[in-house]
Amino acid sequence: MATASGGDAPRKKAPAKKAPRQKAPAKSATAPVNGTAAKAASTRPKAPDPAAEAPSAPRLVPIHAGVDPTIELPVVTTNGHHAASNDRGADPAPVSSAPVSAEAPLLTCRGVDMAYGPVQILFKVDFEVAPGEIVALLGTNGAGKSTLLKGICGLVRPKSGTVEFKGEDVTNLSADVTTHRGISLMPGGKGVFPTLSVAENLRLGGWLIRKDQDRVDAAKDEVETLFPILKARSSQMAGNLSGGEQQMLALGGALMTRPELLMIDELSLGLAPTIVAQLLEVVREIHRRGTTIVIVEQSVNVALNLAERAVFMEKGEVRFTGPTSDLLERPDILRSVFIAGASAGGAEPDPEPEPEPRRRGKKAALAAEPARREIPEDAPVLLECRGVVKRFGGITAVNDVDLALREGQILGLIGHNGAGKTTLMDCISGFLPIEAGRILVRGHDVTEWQPHERARAGVARSFQDALLYPSLTVAETIAVARERHLASKDLVAAAFQLPASYESELAVMAKVDELIDLMGLSAFRQKLTGELSTGSRRIVDLACILAQDPKVLMLDEPSGGVAQKETEALGPLLLRVREQVGCSVLVIEHDMPLLRTICDEMIALELGGIIAQGPPVDVLEHPAVIESYLGTDDTAINRSGAVGVGSDAS
Repeated sequence: MATASGGDAPRKKAPAKKAPRQKAPAKSATAPVNGTAAKAASTRPKAPDPAAEAPSAPRLVPIHAGVDPTIELPVVTTNGHHAASNDRGADPAPVSSAPVSAEAPLLTCRGVDMAYGPVQILFKVDFEVAPGEIVALLGTNGAGKSTLLKGICGLVRPKSGTVEFKGEDVTNLSADVTTHRGISLMPGGKGVFPTLSVAENLRLGGWLIRKDQDRVDAAKDEVETLFPILKARSSQMAGNLSGGEQQMLALGGALMTRPELLMIDELSLGLAPTIVAQLLEVVREIHRRGTTIVIVEQSVNVALNLAERAVFMEKGEVRFTGPTSDLLERPDILRSVFIAGASAGGAEPDPEPEPEPRRRGKKAALAAEPARREIPEDAPVLLECRGVVKRFGGITAVNDVDLALREGQILGLIGHNGAGKTTLMDCISGFLPIEAGRILVRGHDVTEWQPHERARAGVARSFQDALLYPSLTVAETIAVARERHLASKDLVAAAFQLPASYESELAVMAKVDELIDLMGLSAFRQKLTGELSTGSRRIVDLACILAQDPKVLMLDEPSGGVAQKETEALGPLLLRVREQVGCSVLVIEHDMPLLRTICDEMIALELGGIIAQGPPVDVLEHPAVIESYLGTDDTAINRSGAVGVGSDAS
């Protein structure tokens, strides 16, 4: 960190010596190509100087003051922020300041190519953000959205192209330097240090400005004002917070440097509707205080109600730039790329828009609930929990839960972050011992069985984090998941390619081919799973679980990190899997339209206990469920499915 501070000091002399100021970037850009490039650059400064000096001269003060401009960012007045960061004058913060976009963008990316090793992710990406905007960066899974954010903030260096912030080329600057300039990234997924306290996480978030204690204290006060729960949990370990509280802490850490440009990756990932509604309001408040925001979001419905402009990416290229509402009229862009294979291998037609009924939000959606098949009351019970209790110290995570999953049934588990849903699934699959109660699978008491023994009995589950083998291809990963179904496991037979071993391998690869086609993974067959995006790994993870031919399939937030159109295609796929494989499904999910589509029954948990159980329409209308879990924000509840443009206003 001392190096970063020392690096900023010499740059303040640049205004006095403008020739060296122009020479420095030329040297760093050409040094890898030719050792004599520095001399060449120094002998030709006058060609670019007349054009370069004019715009950069007035911007030298806000750029190289380093700390100074960002001190005023959490504005008391909205105009002050942009006056400090832009010579165009005191432009207002709201997104309506569209004319500034064409004249003086805050952020400009031109022809950006990015790669991880030999795998190229971005191809000639152009991207602009005007001061005061909220821009939604959307796209298919693996499109390169998160990679673009990493390239902007300096975590990954672009192969080619330029990134400019407030007129300065920041393409080759490191992440600590770009943070000093006023760019901050809230990473998706794991954004906190779980073994540190909340206060220590915030202290690390302000590490780059640690020498200015007044500024650190002011930033911390502002974060605790936005998130009062963080002040109340200041001494708690971050790993003990609920998912929503960890997301608040990650966002608070990104705000500790008081950025001018805040980039948020996956705001609503894995969060309950009430938490998403709170975070959306916080993001709007941050924007009202003058911060420009770029948000990566999988749900177009959420983005529609947060940002007025959207950029949509696919396969490393920008496919659409314009008003977010216009995306609803582009079925050629908003389509399922992967899971559309569940619909007879073709492109899945978009759902009927039904804009008028959707304007009333949750209740109208419930009224349009599709007909579902009846599960006979005498159907065999494949999974049963009887009075299950699980405690962590003095905290009861699962409290006397009774559950019965019948043959062919899809049972949904919903509840607030920290309600005990995943803990219950861990107990069922054998990863956590229980303090009281019994667990039965297909009539057998498996309470004392190990996880691998329960797997052999037909229990398969996914996890919130798709932990796959990063050095194996997609096809190899699915084949490994199929391993226990090998007819021949003899090492000698495999070494000599004897017929029994050869034929069993052929059977495995036939199953792999079937699953790859089912999940729409053909284009990724030979790609390493470590190269895939979060959503793509989710789809591979689901294919691995199906490779085990389970009788009881347990899914923990299968739509987490998956693009909206993929989520909408996931429902028909799970229904098809139930029919073809003949398994029962226990699913934890925060996407209500998905659950309404597939579930025969729902159970709502709160503080480890059941507060509602029954058909989806009854559970979702239960007053306790609405108060503790759903809330009243239609955008947060209906993250997928058709939505009216004016739904939030109704």
